Amino acid sequence: MSLVRRSNVFDPFADFWDPFEGVLRSLVPATSDRDTAAFANARIDWKETPESHVFKADLPGVKKEEVKVEVEEGNVLVISGQRSKEKEDKNDKWHRVERSSGQFMRRFRLPENAKVDQVKAGLENGVLTVTVPKAEVKKPEVKAIEISG
Repeated sequence: MSLVRRSNVFDPFADFWDPFEGVLRSLVPATSDRDTAAFANARIDWKETPESHVFKADLPGVKKEEVKVEVEEGNVLVISGQRSKEKEDKNDKWHRVERSSGQFMRRFRLPENAKVDQVKAGLENGVLTVTVPKAEVKKPEVKAIEISG
């Protein structure tokens, strides 16, 4: 549990215990590189349009063969993958290493109106876009009842 304030902006919930803190670290194999965790927690945007749910993830340097998009039972969208470390030459002298590598996995429970059999994904310019179409909302049929009397 971490009670360290991460910014100078007041957060009334900063001191609460986060039951999920550290869970991601248990999913990612331990490495000597502390920066691996930065990539392991891939940032993903989720927006809803009238026609679909759209997920966008910045995955620079990741090839499409290194990314998996799946839908698990119970309408759970899983986006996972791995960015491999660059091969190091013993003659190279590194001055700074800021880019991260490692595995990542994110799960999102989709709403019931998601058409999970029609999910589409594309990776272009380092941005993964996953589109999940929505089923049309059926308006309940209203039947007028004649009142006698």
